[in-house]
Amino acid sequence: MRKIFAYFISVIFTLLSVPVIGQESAALPQDSVEIPLKIRFGIEVTGPVIYFTNKDILNTEGFISYDLNEKMAIYAGGGYSDYKYSQYNYDFRNKGTYFKAGVDFNIMKPEISNGRYWAGVGLRYGISRFKYEIPSFTVKNYWGDVTSSISPGTEWGHYLELSPGFRAEIIKNISIGWAVSLRKLLFTSTGKDLKPLYFPGYGLAGESFSTGITYFITWNFSYRKIKVPVKQETPEEPQEDQESDNPAAIIRTFR
Repeated sequence: MRKIFAYFISVIFTLLSVPVIGQESAALPQDSVEIPLKIRFGIEVTGPVIYFTNKDILNTEGFISYDLNEKMAIYAGGGYSDYKYSQYNYDFRNKGTYFKAGVDFNIMKPEISNGRYWAGVGLRYGISRFKYEIPSFTVKNYWGDVTSSISPGTEWGHYLELSPGFRAEIIKNISIGWAVSLRKLLFTSTGKDLKPLYFPGYGLAGESFSTGITYFITWNFSYRKIKVPVKQETPEEPQEDQESDNPAAIIRTFR
């Protein structure tokens, strides 16, 4: 289901790129462009979709962002997660909430983005508060199988996130987009020996580095417009033929 959804989004982005290129080439040279600064509210859409196919994983996430200028926006987001995992010798449960904040940087030129398109990278600091337990696990030793459990406990997790992505306005005030999440674990209150298998906002916590991909639908509105200077490229002057006035060169052309 996730692959189908990713393919669908990729096709839409490909179609959206056509009018952008056409508009850029057709536009007349200008000294500045008017860019709307926006406030955005977004929800992540793949988490609920995956839950319909796998009842062991539920992730919900939303965010708000506020443009400071045409290049940078303040970001704040959060969500809820409920994760279950079972294997032949143990069961694992984890649920909780998370919050992350940071900034988004748009690397597109203002005359191309025009307040409708965004391609860049986000930097986040994330904090997760979760409750996890192991209802039962079985280990083998010299005397045979031993079954035990780890009672529920509330813990914390901290991580950094690098999030490159793309967003496009498909109709007025409505955008869709995707982002790749590259996360680095900083700290968990469980300690080194009892690291949770998974915790909200971060994902699989068995390693100090995790990845993921998210798809968003965003509602946005403009609260102010600014004029942004456009850097004009100076056309290269044609080089004069230095040999055109040289009599010897003219004679050589007729030999």
